[in-house]
Amino acid sequence: MKRHAPAAGRNREPIAAVLTEELPAAGLVLEVASGTGEHAVHFARTYPAHRWQPSDPDPDARRSIAAWREDEDLPNLLPPLDLDAAADEWPVARADAVLCINMVHISPLSATTGLLAGATRVLDAGAPLILYGPYLEAGVDTAASNLDFDASLKARDPDWGLRAVEWLDELAAGYGFLRTRRVAMPANNLVLVYRLA
Repeated sequence: MKRHAPAAGRNREPIAAVLTEELPAAGLVLEVASGTGEHAVHFARTYPAHRWQPSDPDPDARRSIAAWREDEDLPNLLPPLDLDAAADEWPVARADAVLCINMVHISPLSATTGLLAGATRVLDAGAPLILYGPYLEAGVDTAASNLDFDASLKARDPDWGLRAVEWLDELAAGYGFLRTRRVAMPANNLVLVYRLA
């Protein structure tokens, strides 16, 4: 039932270092596309003052999240929600922060536009939308491993693939978001932080 993603164990501490600086002191953090649930468990344990709301549209992922949650028994880790980022309505009315790890490149563009639209509905002005994953950047050499990854994603689904930071910035601006931070991460990934103006 419980799924494991080796990358989650490797990247959770670097991501947490950024979250410590970007999350509000307390409140509800909505994690979109929680996958295995390993990040949700780690972050709920790391931030006991926050209520952590995992979500995923995949039933198998939600079962994995629920299994992790049951084993860890963390009072601030909420049951996983069936949330499709591309949906016009989300099962959450409000959040103090939105976190999305490794979804933008492994989903159609509609998921990213939906993520931005949904985040505008649930976040107040100044609240963070925090994205993690591999991206393309103008003027920055793309690692060969990321180019290979991009090609493999597009071979699996032509609607998938690494997105350009500049494209994402422009798209986000159309929803009222301004990028306030870019953090280089291990394994050629980035954290991008957007806040509603």
